[in-house]
Amino acid sequence: MALVVIVTRDVTYRYRGFLASVMLEVAPTVYISPRMSPAVRERVWGTLSAWHSAEPQGSVVVVWRDLNETGGVGIATLGEPPRELVEVDGLWLVKRMV
Repeated sequence: MALVVIVTRDVTYRYRGFLASVMLEVAPTVYISPRMSPAVRERVWGTLSAWHSAEPQGSVVVVWRDLNETGGVGIATLGEPPRELVEVDGLWLVKRMV
């Protein structure tokens, strides 16, 4: 189990209600769960993805610890162009996928 952070922007209120029911809202539209299992994270992501497919408005970014990914961080996005972590000359950079 690892820390999961979700940040939303310009989404409908049902996202806020749903996320607040499964995570802590530490700042407006910023949610954390200190010990969320991968299975729960996938179910939450599935719900957010289905809602965003039905009503594509705003954006959602999910970040969690994933030792198999660049920098040990997994990133999933909805909305804005997707992003991924890349390593360039020993630095971690965020690449916008257009």
